[in-house]
Amino acid sequence: MLNSRGFTLVEILIALVIGTIILAAGYMAVMSGHQASTGIEQKISAQQDIRAALDIIATEISMASYNPTGTNGLWVNPACGAGAIANKGIQQATADGATLTVESDINENGSVNADPNELITYSYDAANERITRQAGCGGGAQSFLGDLATVSARQRNVRVVNGTLGIPLFRYFDGNNALINMPADIAKIRRIDITIAVQATVPDVQGQTRSMVYSTSVVPRNHVVTQ
Repeated sequence: MLNSRGFTLVEILIALVIGTIILAAGYMAVMSGHQASTGIEQKISAQQDIRAALDIIATEISMASYNPTGTNGLWVNPACGAGAIANKGIQQATADGATLTVESDINENGSVNADPNELITYSYDAANERITRQAGCGGGAQSFLGDLATVSARQRNVRVVNGTLGIPLFRYFDGNNALINMPADIAKIRRIDITIAVQATVPDVQGQTRSMVYSTSVVPRNHVVTQ
């Protein structure tokens, strides 16, 4: 005769507990994998944004003082009045390393006013944890990397934290690789170091917001040449 005995209540409860534990473990594994994947994607996205920003800044700074026509009186101050001739295409370089204005005659027409991108100002805005870029005379500064003012921290990849870490965005060196003072020695600039310090806006799997520092050096060759 077959044994028709069913499961006892205790056996059913034990099976439910084991099943719940297995499901919970699987859920935790899936969530952990998702968080890790999201963290990696965000880190990669942030790194791409920062490197792209650094490349653009370096490229535009490298063109400072480009004057293929040798035009006299080409340079203007950031407000677009007459500029200091000796400073050539670097008409503004603040002592705190937060703001730099570069000019270049990229259209090769003997003027830096024809194209807004011939006169560029980069600034570090500590209050809004961002770098801004202003093109042309009297144009408004636009967010270039990071921006606390217009979007929530969760909607942007990074916060620019140079001020928090005490790292200048720009540092200036002469021909002997000695750090020089701004703005008095603009004409002596032979190398510009650019450093961007950022902090991720979204915590990683360990619940930490990672800080990263990226830097590069630029030799504005046209600024070195006497014109």
